[in-house]
Amino acid sequence: MTVAAVAASVDTPPETPPQDAGTITRPPRRARGLLALPWGLYLAIAVVAVAVLWAVIPGVFAPGDPLTGTPADKLLPPSATHVFGTDALGRDLFGRVVHGAVHSLSGALIAVTVGLALGTLLGAVAGAIGGVVDDILMRVVDVLLAIPGLLLSLSVIILLGFGTVNAAIAVGLGSVAAFARLMRSEVARVRRSEYVEAAYGSGGTFFTVLRRHVLPNSLTPIVALAALQFGTAILAISTLGFLGYGAPPPTPEWGLLIAEGRNYIATAWWLTALPGLVVVVVVLSANRISHRIGRNPR
Repeated sequence: MTVAAVAASVDTPPETPPQDAGTITRPPRRARGLLALPWGLYLAIAVVAVAVLWAVIPGVFAPGDPLTGTPADKLLPPSATHVFGTDALGRDLFGRVVHGAVHSLSGALIAVTVGLALGTLLGAVAGAIGGVVDDILMRVVDVLLAIPGLLLSLSVIILLGFGTVNAAIAVGLGSVAAFARLMRSEVARVRRSEYVEAAYGSGGTFFTVLRRHVLPNSLTPIVALAALQFGTAILAISTLGFLGYGAPPPTPEWGLLIAEGRNYIATAWWLTALPGLVVVVVVLSANRISHRIGRNPR
């Protein structure tokens, strides 16, 4: 082989094998992530958004008065005029469900806020300080976890009285233990990280490192749990309303609507089935969103 041939073989880049016509070119990584996002998540977000709009501007979706009805139109089945039918007093059931969203959703928001604030505080103190303080706080949390949530809520309601706000506070106190345990475990995990030890080695004080490094890196699972507890709180408040410990009649609260229709379940199934279906769909949608938030990025 001559020198010219050797030089030509070195300078010539290797041939790229021809691409098969049936080979599918993969989109960029970010585009694949967007395309792979489940459509069920979009549906869940839409359901929760509609429920929030019901609570904020109910008059747009149901202009009528949810507390008054026409006796001649009582117990009408679902139709184009009354989407969810009417109740025993001739009130439009869809309008009552829409106007009842503000009571159920605001109660769930109060419950999540109470559980998030108290539970995060207890968990952060226990995980950051450790030692005897950690043991005492965690034993209190264990006691709260040992009590059934419904029983604890009923005990708190007996002390505070009936009503949507009191029911929400009772449900929120029942969720404090879950937030506290999760926050404590996350804070304890982050405290053992190398960058936290490096922050202490660089002269950072306890509260500075806690505020800048430990707490911000511990909140992602807490946010996911808060979204999950939002759906759970809606279900718990509806349960208390069904049992008669929530909003008093004729308030259009979702649990109370289901309870009012149980006497007509044989003749007017829509009075319990349709409000119950709304509760189930909203709770499942909130749970779907929480699972997406809590999923670790790949």
